[in-house]
Amino acid sequence: MRLRRMLAVWAAKITEKACVHIFHRQGVTWAGKIALKICPSILKELAGQVKKDIFIVCGTNGKTTTNNMLCAAIEAEGYRVVCNHTGSNMLNGVAAAFALSAGIGGDLRADYACIEIDEASTRRVFPHFKPDYMVLTNLFRDQLDRYGEIDITMNILKEVMQDAPKMKVIVNGDDALSAFLAMDSGNEYITYGISEQVVDDKDSHEIREGRFCKRCGAPLEYRFYHYSQLGDYACSGCGFRRPVPDYDGTDIEMGGGLAFTVEGRRLRADYKGFYNIYNILAAYAAIRTGGLKAEHFNEMLARFNPENGRMESFRIRDVKVMLNLAKNPAGFNQNISAVMQDETPKDILIVINDNAQDGTDVSWLWDVDFDRFKEDKIRSVTVSGIRCYDMGLRMKYVDIPAASEPDVEKAIRQRLSDGCGNLYVLVNYTALFSTRNVLKRLEGEK
Repeated sequence: MRLRRMLAVWAAKITEKACVHIFHRQGVTWAGKIALKICPSILKELAGQVKKDIFIVCGTNGKTTTNNMLCAAIEAEGYRVVCNHTGSNMLNGVAAAFALSAGIGGDLRADYACIEIDEASTRRVFPHFKPDYMVLTNLFRDQLDRYGEIDITMNILKEVMQDAPKMKVIVNGDDALSAFLAMDSGNEYITYGISEQVVDDKDSHEIREGRFCKRCGAPLEYRFYHYSQLGDYACSGCGFRRPVPDYDGTDIEMGGGLAFTVEGRRLRADYKGFYNIYNILAAYAAIRTGGLKAEHFNEMLARFNPENGRMESFRIRDVKVMLNLAKNPAGFNQNISAVMQDETPKDILIVINDNAQDGTDVSWLWDVDFDRFKEDKIRSVTVSGIRCYDMGLRMKYVDIPAASEPDVEKAIRQRLSDGCGNLYVLVNYTALFSTRNVLKRLEGEK
């Protein structure tokens, strides 16, 4: 068995390098697929070599940032961590994370594992190992043609939670759907949230999921919303209500960066976007629930670079470029909020694909509040990608002129040459890696 595992590790490492350097494509998924083909038990065997705990991160939005931040926080405490940094979060990507972290002898030297897992893929991953902790960020409507309604995702997660009864759930208590799921699962759970009203969201046109109590079906009443369905809620018909957070973010600041207090600690990060407060709070709650002191958490935040297209910055010919993933209505609306925090003039490039991993149904674009881009500080809007003309039609319906250029590199070059020097690139899933490659290459040009 060890020989097969060693061969699988070698094959995974060679495959990943070949994909990146020869084909200029992310090779993680193929690396994991080949490793599992050679040694079907590799994931179980390597996960069993993790000395302490395995954390997994699930939820619709924020998985990659939260998972990478949790990994960085644990590493800052002096531990070795296995992590799928690239966001490859299905079975093959999870297997690759362990195989690529193993030594050439086929063994793993790691204290912890921080693994992001696609919600629907938990059914395929959990037979290989049972995590010690699950971080559940939120549950929003996402790619209906792939996942179906939220109830389907909730049923899958409940099933795997009950399949791992010793797993502790660290849940966003401000999301009624996630909180109910944790309570209903029977697993021990810890909550994090924001008890004070930070923004006035009552006039938002956002689609709000879970407006009815999952326990009794009565309407949920909100004292206030943060965004989407996140906020302070209580059922009008039974005792279900927002739990008092075990880790409560207070004294929120959103000026040049983000800051809040939790457990008497003032945490600061040079990021934009209210949603990033939840990402930071989730990572903090997880590391503290795992028994670590998090003494170097602020130091980690100061040097943490989200990368992988999560508010990733580039500097190309004196143009500041910000790349961010936006793949569903809730996430896109929060992206728009983060963009609008920047008061300086800016150009916007939106790249929309409809490949299998994106979901082929792009009707979700009509649930995004693009009309918020109707401000003077938005100097131009360009749409690109496979479904750029659908995106152009969407912009037409909110009376925003948009240039259409299906070729992403051409669209970027145009805005670099005739833009205002401040470019935001918002992409959905399969556009992320290729667009990031274009930006990295342009950044390296003289």
